[in-house]
Amino acid sequence: MTPGLIVLIIVIVIVIGCVIAAIAIYNGIVSKRNRVDNAWQNIDANLQRRHDLIPNLVEAVKGYEKHESGVFEAVTEARAMATAARTPAQVSQAESALTDALRQLFAVAESYPDLKASANFLQLQQQLDDAENRIVYARQSYNDCVYEYNTSIQTFPGNLMAPLGRFEPRDGFEVTDAEARSVPEVSF
Repeated sequence: MTPGLIVLIIVIVIVIGCVIAAIAIYNGIVSKRNRVDNAWQNIDANLQRRHDLIPNLVEAVKGYEKHESGVFEAVTEARAMATAARTPAQVSQAESALTDALRQLFAVAESYPDLKASANFLQLQQQLDDAENRIVYARQSYNDCVYEYNTSIQTFPGNLMAPLGRFEPRDGFEVTDAEARSVPEVSF
């Protein structure tokens, strides 16, 4: 073999290696982006479950209190806004408003011992609690996926591939409720 042929073979092997590495990096970023999209769909499905429970809960409470129409309207309006939200920031803000409205609804329910003892109300409340727990888990999973994806497009060598594939950073969920961020007061 001549030295020129050996150099040509080495160059070909290096080029093929670079092409394979670029394909692997690109496919890895696409996989992470798809995990983010899948995690978002899980959040969306869990939020839809929560939204589906709310009208039943409102109806259960309405039967006990006719004078609290403002609370029922606030819950209905907040649910409509939450259903219409699309981006993580919009969803986070709308869900925070919906949570506040539900707190008001449960405050009304606290005034009625018969309602609190109602099997239907208790079942709806338990289903809502379960939905809330699934939403928390889905948001955590989403944030983990966003972290991995963003890291992959912002670090070398993914940062070289990101502009070529038009991979944009994603936003995770943040706590927007000031009450949730505050440190609970504990006294003994």
